[in-house]
Amino acid sequence: MGSFARALEDFFTLRGLALPTDQAERLAAGRRRRRVEAVPVPLRSAVEAFDASRMRAQYRARRAGTRPRSNHTLETALATMRDLALFLVNEQDKNDWSLVDVHDVEAFLTTLPRARKRRLTVLRQFFRFARAQKLVLVDPTRNLIIKEANGFRGQTLTLGQQRELFRRWTTDEHVHPHEALVGMLALLHGASSSEVRMLQTSEVDHLAQTVRLGKRPHPVPLDPASWTVLQQCLAHRETWRTENPHVMVTKGTKAGRSPASTAYLSHVLDDCGFPPRTIRSTRLVDLVNTPDPKLVAAAFGMDPQATLIYLADHVEEGRLPLPDGSRNTRRPR
Repeated sequence: MGSFARALEDFFTLRGLALPTDQAERLAAGRRRRRVEAVPVPLRSAVEAFDASRMRAQYRARRAGTRPRSNHTLETALATMRDLALFLVNEQDKNDWSLVDVHDVEAFLTTLPRARKRRLTVLRQFFRFARAQKLVLVDPTRNLIIKEANGFRGQTLTLGQQRELFRRWTTDEHVHPHEALVGMLALLHGASSSEVRMLQTSEVDHLAQTVRLGKRPHPVPLDPASWTVLQQCLAHRETWRTENPHVMVTKGTKAGRSPASTAYLSHVLDDCGFPPRTIRSTRLVDLVNTPDPKLVAAAFGMDPQATLIYLADHVEEGRLPLPDGSRNTRRPR
């Protein structure tokens, strides 16, 4: 289905002249099929049955009006099972799920330590299903623990790096407007890639110079630099002559109404040398360690527990007592 067909679909469905096609579902089915076909043949049937079971659960959840698993969640789980199956065959020389033990699972989880929690969740779901289907006698993940500390371990930017990025996005005329918008909103307002990706023109208040970001309960006032970058992005959008309601419009989305892809957002900051998560984390760490974390959670529409991981185990030098016992009230520069 090309861009012209997608544009026609959006035109007719928006005006109630046609029903939407199942293009997205067929694409998702193709992605799941490719992941299953990448599983070695001796282990493939169990993964196919696991996928079919989760698809039935998704269908029942939709019929019941509850929260079904998204296609992305199902595809990520199949990718994990594909990687485990390849690891078992190539590294452990095992061609049967009944031969898998806890040591195999532990060895697999150590290949990507940062993804341990997510992968272990998928493996627990699979082996519970496999045990119910009599494919294995013992669940090798039953006694495994995640062993993750609840603390922020990501990277942040130095003050010099932040200043360099600010100058790049506000003075360099060769920087793409999308890069400048994503970078400035992350650097100064802690905006995630998803919040910028879903931002629509109707959520921009030109009089108050505010925007609505994601699930934040209040409009976010923009400083002059951020507002200028936003205006440049809107001017770039006008060159496409599109009816797409989103602020960020790409060549692939100009003919429809869908937002820019997550893959596009993940690479939009490649030229500056820092990923969006690092830039956003820098702002969150600074905000959470300066005012009250609960205020930050309320302003950003986050769970209060989510902001606590950004609390640094660090005391400002100016707040430590002096050797004579008095307290230094001068704030550090």
